[in-house]
Amino acid sequence: MTKAQRALLISIVATVALYAVPQLHALAWPLILLSTLAHELGHGIAAMLVGCSFDQLVMYADASGVARWSGDPGRFARAAISAGGLMGPSIVAGALFGVARNERSARIAAMVLGVVLLAVDVLWVRNLFGFGFVALLGAGLLGLSARASAEVTRTTLLFVACQLALSVFSRGDYLFTDVAHTGAGVMPSDVAHIQAALILPYWIWGGFIGLLSVAVLWAGVRPWIRDSLPSVDAPKAKKASSTRKPRRRSQREG
Repeated sequence: MTKAQRALLISIVATVALYAVPQLHALAWPLILLSTLAHELGHGIAAMLVGCSFDQLVMYADASGVARWSGDPGRFARAAISAGGLMGPSIVAGALFGVARNERSARIAAMVLGVVLLAVDVLWVRNLFGFGFVALLGAGLLGLSARASAEVTRTTLLFVACQLALSVFSRGDYLFTDVAHTGAGVMPSDVAHIQAALILPYWIWGGFIGLLSVAVLWAGVRPWIRDSLPSVDAPKAKKASSTRKPRRRSQREG
């Protein structure tokens, strides 16, 4: 087993233990907040990509959140903004699985992600709870990249990736509801917004986005699975031996 595979195994075992051992359930709460952050940032980034303004991000202690944006996009752009939040956790998880394949890239990713989160905190987070959580997360990643060993940094990123990947399934019921219960009150869900923009029923869009999320996760996990499979060496080709015929020398006799 390679060091990378050992790091992934530790991350998976720790993830399972958090949900299987009742005494550890309290530790799962801040990890659920990670998926909330990825979700709301997905909305904000998608809004900016379609030419709108990302105004603010709010996170609540009940693991709900709200991303506010402004602009006058078309219906396809509005649907993309809603889908961006739903795809956020799987995209971040897939990216972390990718960068964690190498210890050096894992350390760089932790540093970059820490800086980005601190910038997000200053620019967009607008409530005390969310500000504190994002600040601690960003500072923690910066400290991890600067102080921890390369293997610990990689294992931590893989653990976060596992948590985000798990949230795609554990919070998947949100894909099939037309209302969202948040700390700001009850409002239409993301798939309900997509339905309003693109006509088809919300549960069809929920199923489609769920499949797309699984595909993104598979793209991130597939190299790990491929590396863990035993390699089959191709049979060595036999060297073809050729006998060089002696060159016939012609002589003139006279």
